[in-house]
Amino acid sequence: MGEEIILNVLPRETRVAVVEQGLLQELFIERLDTKGTLGNIYKGKVTRILPGMQSAFLDIGHPRSAFVHVSDLLEPREGTLDDEGASMVPDIRELLYEGKKLLVQVTKESIGTKGARLSTNISLASRFLVYMPGNTRVGISQRIEDDDERQRLRDILEKVRIEQGEGGFIVRTAAEMASEEEIAKDAELLRLRWEAICEDSKDATPPVLVFDDLPLHLRVMRDIINFHTDRIIVDDKAICETLDNFLKDFIPDKAECLEYVRDEVSLFDVYNLEDQIETALDRNVPLKSGGYLVIDQTEAMTTVDVNTGAFVGKKDLEETIYRTNLEAAAAIPRQLRLRNIGGIVILDFIDMADEEHKRQVIRTLEKGQQSDRVKWKISEISELGLVEMTRKRTHESLLQQMCGPCPSCDGKGFIKTPESVCLEIFREIRRRASGLRGKGCLIMASQVVVDRLLDEDAACIRELSGSIGTDIRFQVEASYTQEQFDVVLPL
Repeated sequence: MGEEIILNVLPRETRVAVVEQGLLQELFIERLDTKGTLGNIYKGKVTRILPGMQSAFLDIGHPRSAFVHVSDLLEPREGTLDDEGASMVPDIRELLYEGKKLLVQVTKESIGTKGARLSTNISLASRFLVYMPGNTRVGISQRIEDDDERQRLRDILEKVRIEQGEGGFIVRTAAEMASEEEIAKDAELLRLRWEAICEDSKDATPPVLVFDDLPLHLRVMRDIINFHTDRIIVDDKAICETLDNFLKDFIPDKAECLEYVRDEVSLFDVYNLEDQIETALDRNVPLKSGGYLVIDQTEAMTTVDVNTGAFVGKKDLEETIYRTNLEAAAAIPRQLRLRNIGGIVILDFIDMADEEHKRQVIRTLEKGQQSDRVKWKISEISELGLVEMTRKRTHESLLQQMCGPCPSCDGKGFIKTPESVCLEIFREIRRRASGLRGKGCLIMASQVVVDRLLDEDAACIRELSGSIGTDIRFQVEASYTQEQFDVVLPL
C-alpha cells in the first residue's frame, strides 16, 4: 500500500501529513511559539523533592517545572527484590537533593497544566538504531518478525559493541535488511553525538539546553519513512533542499521520492486534507454502514462508544451488532493515530453474545494497530462489552493542539438552558427581596434569557414582582454568555 508524506511549511507553522489512498492517517504539527521538546536533553537543577510521591521537580528553563519520578532515575530493571519477590524502589531522597544538577531528557511533552516528564536514562535515535549510553542490553523491534533477520541484527550489534565500546542499542524497524556497514555507521554517529553532549554539559550552568533534537521535517525523514513511502511532497524550496541533502546522506534509496511543488495552491487543499483535519476534531465519526463512533477525550482517559445508528442489518440483531463492531474495530486505530490520542482508551463495543464474534473484533482491532508506530496494548472484551487499551502518550492530542476550552462552557461541553438560568434569576431575586422591596431592580442577561423572561416566564415575573413589591426591568447585554446575568439595584 503506497504512502505519501506531504509537508506544508509556513513562517509560523510546519505541518506533516501521512496519507494512504487519499485518506489522512497521521498529522504532525509544530508551531513557532510551541516548538516540541520531546527528546531534547537539558542540564537541570532539582528545585523541590516530593517524598510522598517519590518524585521531584526540576528547573530546565521551561515556564513550568519539569517532573521526574524515581523510576526514571533508575536503570531499566534496576532495584532490589524483597523476601516475597516484589520490586523495591529506593527512597528518592537517597538519589536526589535540592540543588543537585542532572543531565535529563524529555520523555513526555508538557500537556495541559502538567510540566514535561524527564528521565536520566538518555537515548539517542538515528535512522536504524536507538543508542542508550547508560545501558548494556540489545533489543530488536517487535515489528521485525523474521527470526533469522532478528538474529542477524543481534549479531551485528554485538560485533559493533565489541569494536566501538559499551552502551545499549535498540534496533529500529527501518534496520530490517540494512547492511552491517550502515548499522555500524549509525552506531558510530550516535556515539560521537553522545560524546559531544557530555562535553557540552560539563561546564554548562543549569538550566540549559544541551541537545536539541531535529526539527519536525527532519524527524519525519528519520522516523516515518518506510518501505511503503512512494512520494515526499514539499511546498517550501529551502526545506526541500535540506531534505534532499538529508535523504542523499542517510536514506539515498528514497531521495528520488522527494518532490517540490510551488505553493500557488495549498498542498493540503489539493489533497483535501483541510476538510479531513476538521472532521478529525469532531466528536462523532460516521461509519460507512450507517453506524458511528462517539469519541470523548478527558484528562484521565478517552472513551470510544460504538453505535449502530442508521444501520439495521439484513439478517438478525446479532449479525447487525457484529458487523457494526467489526467496522468500528477497523476504523478506531486510524482515529487514534490521526487524533494522536494516548493514555488509557476505553472502547465500548455493542454487547455480543457469540464468543467467536468477540474474538474476530479483537483480531481486527489488533491488526489495525499493527501499523501504529506508538507502543500500545489491548485487553480482551470484558463482561460489560468494554475493551481497555493503552497507547503511549508523548504529545498533546490533535484536539489539545488545535483547540482550547470554550469560553461559554469552560470546557464542559454543555451550558445551562435558558430555563435553568431564568430559575436562577428568580432565586437570586428572592434572596435579595428585603433589599429590593419598593426600590425596583434591573436584570441584565443575554438576549435568549431576556426573551424567555418576557415571553414564557412573563406570568412568573408578574407574580414575583407583586409578591415582593418591586418593579423588575430587563436589559439585554450582547457580551454576556447564556449563563451570565446580573441583578442590579438602583443607586
